[in-house]
Amino acid sequence: METAKSGARDAPPGMVWIPGGTFRMGSDEHYPEEAPAHDVTVDGFWLDATPVTNAQFRAFVEATGHVTWAEIPPDPKDYPGAIPRMLKAGGLVFTPPKHAVPLDDFTQWWRFTPGANWRRPLGKGSHIGGKDDHPVVQVGYRDAEAYAAWAGKSLPTEAEFEFAARGGLEGAEFAWGDELTPGGKHMANTFQGDFPHANSLADGWARTSPVGAFPANPYGAHDLIGNVWEWTTDWYADKHDVDTGKACCVPRNPRGVAMEASFDPRDAVRVARKVLKGGSHLCTPQYCRRYRPAAWHAEQIDTTTSHVGFRCVRRP
Repeated sequence: METAKSGARDAPPGMVWIPGGTFRMGSDEHYPEEAPAHDVTVDGFWLDATPVTNAQFRAFVEATGHVTWAEIPPDPKDYPGAIPRMLKAGGLVFTPPKHAVPLDDFTQWWRFTPGANWRRPLGKGSHIGGKDDHPVVQVGYRDAEAYAAWAGKSLPTEAEFEFAARGGLEGAEFAWGDELTPGGKHMANTFQGDFPHANSLADGWARTSPVGAFPANPYGAHDLIGNVWEWTTDWYADKHDVDTGKACCVPRNPRGVAMEASFDPRDAVRVARKVLKGGSHLCTPQYCRRYRPAAWHAEQIDTTTSHVGFRCVRRP
């Protein structure tokens, strides 16, 4: 395995070197989509030390004139049968209810909010003033991809993200060890209290936090767990597509399944889905234990939310 220092001196500004190696990807002990755990090899790469911030994304928009997905009204032809009030530019916003609600109905705390976008992540009346160092949110997959291309980078694969998030701690439950809050210390921005209505703010943050507010992992990267979910390039499938019976053939730099496998057959409108990694400030033991490197989640590529961002990689 490469050492963490082998490529560090050549790292571009704001990036850290992630050494290549073989690791155990996924988990057989948590959510079914994380299985089967299997060996994967990734080559070394440079990774943004933090999620892309509001300030960085603003520089991209000012340089290119890019208009984000959340700022473009949907074309009714693409969404037959859609409720007209939903065919507006906007995004999903976490809106905590005032009381306890059943946890099997996410519509109790997610609201489609017209006017929500990266500049106004909670909708009209909200703003990102004073939050230049917070992760940009309300960005769709194509927005993240466009930023990466402008920056001369790429989005990470699921395997690259998980390898980086593990920080060399093979087999650990969390990115920092086997305790969620070792010694009572919060290691990532997650949700404390009674989800979704009563956040105790024990970690100090109700929503996003400044990048770097929590400790870096052994590779020097921040917020690979918690704060915001992050886009990867891999198409989503319900389980890892791997043959664990072939010990001779450890996948190297896997790129996931084909796009066709990512569609949810339950959806009335077919929209491809990408893999999100890292969990967010809404992850909690009560509802979403996805603040672990092995965890992943599906996100439709036409969706933007108040808890999804991204970061980039550069491969040698």
